[in-house]
Amino acid sequence: MARELVRFEDYTRREVHDIFSPATKFTPQSGTWGIVGIVPIPGQKGDFVFFVTFGKKQAHHEFDESVTEDGVLSWQSQPTQRLSDPQIKRLINHDETTNAIYLFLRVDKDRDYTYLGNLEYLNHDPKREKPVFFEWQIMDWEIPSKAVLSRVGLRLDEGKSEVGVPSGGIATNQLLMKPPPPPKPAKGSNGPHWQMGKKNPDYAKRDAQNRTLGRAGELLVLAHEKDRLLKAGKKQLADLVSHVASAEGDNAGYDVRSYHPDGRVKFIEVKTTKGGPLTDFFASSNEIAFSEAHPEEYVLYRLYGFDEATNAAECFEIAGPLTTSFSYTPTQFKLRWTDEKKK
Repeated sequence: MARELVRFEDYTRREVHDIFSPATKFTPQSGTWGIVGIVPIPGQKGDFVFFVTFGKKQAHHEFDESVTEDGVLSWQSQPTQRLSDPQIKRLINHDETTNAIYLFLRVDKDRDYTYLGNLEYLNHDPKREKPVFFEWQIMDWEIPSKAVLSRVGLRLDEGKSEVGVPSGGIATNQLLMKPPPPPKPAKGSNGPHWQMGKKNPDYAKRDAQNRTLGRAGELLVLAHEKDRLLKAGKKQLADLVSHVASAEGDNAGYDVRSYHPDGRVKFIEVKTTKGGPLTDFFASSNEIAFSEAHPEEYVLYRLYGFDEATNAAECFEIAGPLTTSFSYTPTQFKLRWTDEKKK
C-alpha cells in the first residue's frame, strides 16, 4: 500500500513512484522513475514530479540551486536543454491553478528525498539556456522546524527579495501617489523581468492571508482621502469619508467611501503589498461584481512597498471595473448538488 504524501516527510524514489504511478513498473537506477529528474505523471497531462539533488554535477556543469527563507527555489534544467525545448516551454507556462508540480528535494545523493510541496512558476532567465534558469515558489510555504531542517540537512538562504520598499522621502503615516507603472510581460514571455540574484516570492498569496497588512493599507487610504479633501477646502466632504470595510464588513465590495471635490462619490478598493508595484493580487467575486456595477465611481488604490516601520507606502490608482484593466484567472468555484440539469 502506497504511503500518504505528507509535507516534510522523506521518501525513496520507489515510494514516490508508488504514490503517483502504482500501475507501472519501478526499476531502481533505471527508467523514468528510477533516474530522471523531471517525471511526467501518467494520466495527468501537465503534472510533474521534480526530483532535485543539491550540489549535483553533470556534463562538467555544477548546479547552483537553493531555497530561501521565503520559499523560493532557484533551479536549473538539464545542461542540454534550451528555451525552445517543449518541456521547458511547458514549465515556463505552468499554471499552478490547473496543474501541479511536486517537489522532492535532497541535499546530497546519499539521502532520501524530502517532499516540500507544490511549485508555482515565478520567473526564468530569457537570456540563458543549456541550462535554463528558473525561480519557483514553494506554495503554502512555511519554514520547517529546526529539527526538520537538521534532519534534511537543508540550509535556507536569506531572502534577497526586492520588496519594493519606498526609497525615502515619504513621511511617516503617508502615501506617496505615483502614476501607474507599465504592465509586466505576460506569464512565460521573454520580457526583461529576470534579475540575477533577486528572489521573488509570491507576495500575492501572503498579502491575501495578512489581514493586518490589508487593514493598515485601508487606514492609510482613509487618512489620505480626508487630508486630500481638507486641502481642497471640502471639510464637509472630508467628514463624510468612511471606512466601509470596518463598518459593514468585507462583503460591501469596497473598502473606503470617499468623494471627489465636486461631490461625486468614490468607491475605493484598497490592495496593499510589501512587494513591488507589479505584484499580483487577489480579488473576490463580490469585489469584481461591485466594480462592474459601479464603473464610474469605482477606483482601485494599489499600495506597494508598504513599510511597517514608518507606516508608509507608494500608491497608484486605477479607475473603472477591475476586469477592464487587469487580466484575471478564476481560482475557485462554488458547487451545489442540484437536480437542475445544465442546459
